[in-house]
Formats: sequence, C-alpha cells, structure tokens
Amino acid sequence: MDARQILKEHLTKSVELTDAQFDGFYACFKHESFRKGQTLIREGDAVTREYFVLSGCLKTYFLNDELKMTILQFAMPTWWASDYMALYNHCKAAVMVDCVSNAEVLSISADDRERMCHEVEAIGHFFRWRTNRGFAALQKRLLSFMTNDTKQRYEDLLAQYPMLFQLVPKHLIASYLGVSRETVSRLYHASR
Repeated sequence: MDARQILKEHLTKSVELTDAQFDGFYACFKHESFRKGQTLIREGDAVTREYFVLSGCLKTYFLNDELKMTILQFAMPTWWASDYMALYNHCKAAVMVDCVSNAEVLSISADDRERMCHEVEAIGHFFRWRTNRGFAALQKRLLSFMTNDTKQRYEDLLAQYPMLFQLVPKHLIASYLGVSRETVSRLYHASR
C-alpha cells in the first residue's frame, strides 16, 4: 500500500473527507525515509514537524543526567511522534525521537497542520480525536506505573501491542517499562 492510501485509511477511520480535502491535506506532507538508529529530533532542537509512521518503528525518549534512557513512546505504523511540548510551545526539544528500525514516515509542519485544521473542520476533528486518544493512553500508562507491578505492566503491554515485541529489542522494552533487561528476559521466558 502506498503512503497516500495508508494516511487516507487512517483518517477515514474517524472522519470523512472529500477527495479534494484529502488531496489538500496530503499535499502538506513530506515523505521521508530514515535508517535504523537515525535521529529525527535531538534534545535542544527547534521542533517544527510531527511524524506519521508508514513503516518501521520510532521511539521517543529522554536521557537523564546519568545518561539512563527512559522511553516515553514507541511509534509503530499509523502512529504519530514528535516532541509535542516543543512543537506547540515553540521551545527547544526536551526529548529525542529516533528510529528503532528503518522507517518510512510522512511529516507535516505544525503551521500546515494548524492551517488545515482551520480550513477543514473534519481535519480539526481528527486531530482533536487523536490528541484525546493519546491523552487517554498516557493516563492509562501513568496509572499502570502507579498501581501495577512489573509483571502486570509487561503482560498488559504484550496483550495490547503484541507486534511491538517483534519490532523492538528487549532492552528498549525494559526502558519503556522502567526495569532492567534481565527482568524483561525473565518475564519473557516465564510467559512462554
């Protein structure tokens, strides 16, 4: 399936657009290819774009003062990624986004996104819907960290995103769960 069709199917799950509206929206995107390990956003960058994943996997993360990585998000196909705080507050990036695997993305500038939201009501509705779902998912993850033990968080992640375990190495899943790689290996072998 080509990039245009992937984006169109993604949008039409929640909104209806005329062909002309979709064509205008699609024209705002830039198709980009990145290699495994390549960085899209570095800490301290000015952030002007967000990324819609067509194939591959991205990760959004930060490094603490001891250079320990904490992963905030994985972005698999049809997911979006950026440093949203930097994108919308016009401040420097606090997190980084890079490629877990080779990736194909469509990127759109914040200016084009906002313009299209104002011009086409359905696009504004789509982005509100997506933002609300993202907020709900983040709230669920935070509650899980506060109330569930490591085993339950691992099992929930495996049940919700089984494909993630084929795309992402165990040490990155460990970083996402806030545990050691050895703990993830033990949980992986115990679930077999």
